[in-house]
Amino acid sequence: MSVSYVVTGGGRGIGRAVVERLLRSGGPGVKVSVVAVERDAEALAWAGGGVVPVVGDASDEAVVERAADLAQEAGALAGWVNNAAVFRDASVHTSSTAEIRALIAANLDLAVTGCAVAVRRFLAAGTAGAIVNVTSHQARRAVPGSLPYSTAKAAIEGLTRALAVEYGKRGIRVNAVAPGSVATERYEEFLASLGPEGAAGIEEEMARLHPLGRVASPAEIAAAVAYLLGEDSGFVSGVTLPVDGGRSVLGLDPEGQDRDPATVWE
Repeated sequence: MSVSYVVTGGGRGIGRAVVERLLRSGGPGVKVSVVAVERDAEALAWAGGGVVPVVGDASDEAVVERAADLAQEAGALAGWVNNAAVFRDASVHTSSTAEIRALIAANLDLAVTGCAVAVRRFLAAGTAGAIVNVTSHQARRAVPGSLPYSTAKAAIEGLTRALAVEYGKRGIRVNAVAPGSVATERYEEFLASLGPEGAAGIEEEMARLHPLGRVASPAEIAAAVAYLLGEDSGFVSGVTLPVDGGRSVLGLDPEGQDRDPATVWE
């Protein structure tokens, strides 16, 4: 038996961790293949057996359709993860409306395109399937400077609920995972750029914001995604699962404070 998954933004950080987790998810006699969609070809240089790389923009329907084709060639399409994101922010008093709308669309289009292609493939195959959208704690608790990103992620959570309602009777489950801060390569590079003292200050702030006293590892986010794709969550649909170490319920994010948005981490 062969099953397949598609993961967008699968080259680094959370996306890579999801790919690696799904590759280990097959039981006895089950071959798992994961199609990883990534804009940067170098980010997929690590990909080995079981990983099918697709280089391209995950908001481009032609690219995503190609990923779906490759997944279905490898096995029955079982799940789809929309993880790709654009990390660039703007404020309404310094940027044009057109720029802000474009930044919102840059993130929202990634999820809409992936969800649309996944739903169509599940329906055409007549099989059940699961979709997981990776959002953010910022969808519900925005931080300074994050307007386009927070707006897009909130819209993706609305998209998740709407799809769950519309296609549940066809056996398609749609959920979202909302991470807090995560120790991705981008996060580690940011800390390194600050020097030891600056990095220590950020890590102290992250410990304060998360009740568990630390940021997440990409593997911990991947574990939640794998759960929502798997049989153990077979009656879970339309939910956004916070995987943020309690950050959102503690609510100590520096909202309304005058600080450089560059120091506030995902």
